[in-house]
Amino acid sequence: MKAENSPLSTQFGRVGVLFGGRSAERDISLQSGAAVVSALAALGIDHVAIDIGNHSIDHLQKAGIDRAFIALHGPGGEDGRIQAVLEYLEIPYTGSDVQASAIGMDKLRTKQLWRGIGVNTPDFTLLNEHCDWAQVLASLGGEVMVKPAHEGSSIGMARVSCAETLKAAYAEAAKFDAVVIAERLVRGSEYTVAILGDRALPAIKLETEHSFYDYDAKYLADDTRYLCPCELDAETELELQAQALRAFRDIGCRGWGRVDVMRDTAGVFQMLEVNTVPGMTDHSLVPMAAKAAGIEFSELILAILSESLNR
Repeated sequence: MKAENSPLSTQFGRVGVLFGGRSAERDISLQSGAAVVSALAALGIDHVAIDIGNHSIDHLQKAGIDRAFIALHGPGGEDGRIQAVLEYLEIPYTGSDVQASAIGMDKLRTKQLWRGIGVNTPDFTLLNEHCDWAQVLASLGGEVMVKPAHEGSSIGMARVSCAETLKAAYAEAAKFDAVVIAERLVRGSEYTVAILGDRALPAIKLETEHSFYDYDAKYLADDTRYLCPCELDAETELELQAQALRAFRDIGCRGWGRVDVMRDTAGVFQMLEVNTVPGMTDHSLVPMAAKAAGIEFSELILAILSESLNR
C-alpha cells in the first residue's frame, strides 16, 4: 500500500511486513502480519505484505523495500535465518540480530548461556531415544516439561510425571525438532515480561485451567486469565522486570521481545525462555502489556519500527 505523502513514509520508506513462512507457527504469523499491516495502513506508512516462502531473497529483491518489519514466528523467521538474508541484502529490520535470534530460538543454548552467567533457570537435560526415562525423571524432581528446543507457541510441549509418558512425549516432540529437552517442572505462578527498547513493560500473570500454558490456552481458549496488574507488590514487580530485562540483554537481544518466567514456591524468579518475535494477535501478550503501559497498538508498531532506523 502506497502512502507517498505521509511524513512517516518519508521517514521509513517502503516497509515490507514479513509474515507467514513455513514453520509450525505459520497460522499465528499470518494473524500477526495482518495486525501489523493494518497498523501501518492506519499510520499512513507505505508498506507491502510479503508471505515468505521458498524464495525469500527473490521476493525481497522484487518488493523494493527500504526496511523490514519481521512478523515471522518459529524456525526460518525467528532463528536468525531471515535476519541473515536481510543483512546480506543490506535491508534494516526490526528486532534482534542474527546471533541473538539464533540463541533466543534455541531453548537449550539459551539455558546453557543463562546457567553459565548466573541467571536463574530451571534444571534441564538433553533427551535422546536411548535415555533411561525413569532416571531422567528422578534427576529432575519427578515431573518435567518436555520441549522441542527450536519451536514456539508451546508446539510439541508436554507435562509428564511417569517414565512411559516421558518416552512418548519425547517421541512426539522429536517430530518437530531433532533437539528435545526435559526441564524440571516449576510449581508456582507464571509471568511474562514484554521488552520494548530499553524498558520492560508491566508484567502479566498467566492463569489457565490447562495443565500448562499450552497452544490452546494461548490462542484458542476463552478462559485463560491475563492479570495486569500482575498481583505482585511494586518492589517485587520491579525486580521481575529487571531480571527479565537482564536475561533479554544477556543473550544480546534488542528492539523488542518477551521473556517468560516462573516464580517458584521459594519466591525465586526462574527464566524459561526468550521470544524475539512474539505474537501480535488479539490474544498476544506484548500488545496487552503495551496497552497497560498506555501504549496503543499503532504506537507499539511505530516504536518497534522506529528502532530499525538505528541499523
